[in-house]
Amino acid sequence: MPPDTMRAIRLHEHGGPEVLRYDVVPIPEPGPGEVLVRVHAVGINPPDWYLRDGMSNLPPETRPKFDLPVIPGTDLSGVIEAVAADVDGFSVGDEVFGLLRFPSFDGAAYAEYVAAPAADLALKPAGVDHVHAAGAPMAGLTAWQFLIELGHDHSSPFQAAKHRPVPLDTDVTVLINGAAGGVGHFALQLAKWKGARVIAVASGAHEAFLRELGADEFIDYTKSRPEEAVHDVDLVLDTVGGPDSRRFLHTLKRGGSQFPVFFGEFDEKETARLGVTVSGTQVRSSGAQLAELGRLLDKGTVRVAIDSTYPLADARAAHERASRGHIQGKLVLTVA
Repeated sequence: MPPDTMRAIRLHEHGGPEVLRYDVVPIPEPGPGEVLVRVHAVGINPPDWYLRDGMSNLPPETRPKFDLPVIPGTDLSGVIEAVAADVDGFSVGDEVFGLLRFPSFDGAAYAEYVAAPAADLALKPAGVDHVHAAGAPMAGLTAWQFLIELGHDHSSPFQAAKHRPVPLDTDVTVLINGAAGGVGHFALQLAKWKGARVIAVASGAHEAFLRELGADEFIDYTKSRPEEAVHDVDLVLDTVGGPDSRRFLHTLKRGGSQFPVFFGEFDEKETARLGVTVSGTQVRSSGAQLAELGRLLDKGTVRVAIDSTYPLADARAAHERASRGHIQGKLVLTVA
């Protein structure tokens, strides 16, 4: 390859996994407030395939603006190679991880090098390797900002009111739908960290995994309907969303809350009749919150489960795996 170039995955058009191209592009220059990171691993998240297919699943007014070609990806773990003059707190050689520039789609993480905002990064926990660290940022921060601490002043694009997390303690029961996925398995562990009782909903193949993470009760949605199996829950975190999300309202006690991670379809009259609330947020980059999560990762209080890894050049295969669903934990791209 020519000097000052790198390999990166780019989209030149929208479509299925086959549109992901392994290109040679210039190594980016870090701007003010940025560092250059030599990438070792990249976490894969649903917004990556939303971007790939043109965000057809989002209401047009909520779709971020971007131009093609574009390098997808937001989650990375790697080593700092250069630091802009105005950046304090990071040095060349530091191992870092982060969720970059989200909720924009300018993270450009599917690459060998990334110019990353220093504010979006945290030092990688020493006891966690790059693959596991790369699996943490978006999913971990989503669980954190829904359940623990919002950490920003922006409301969700799907609701006017600012999201308010429900304080978790030993008197609170939380039901997590899609508990085996990226956000779900972090949410389960964070809820247990706070002392809550957790009911995990997933397919039966994930029961042993979720009980190992601390689930107090497990519901196999392929065999029973959660809204018939449990009642008087304080909080539902639904990582799946969509038109079926409203059925979980019937698991809640009066005064309970449902948090849809991906927007669902709800009827205000129904929620008023049931005496419950529906509230969501939009995850945003935060190096400070990621540092807090990193301390829990370093102590082993929270761990990152890896479903499978793929070389950067095989991003297409990773997206094909994502399209089959039933992911246990995270998918990660490795960068030599």
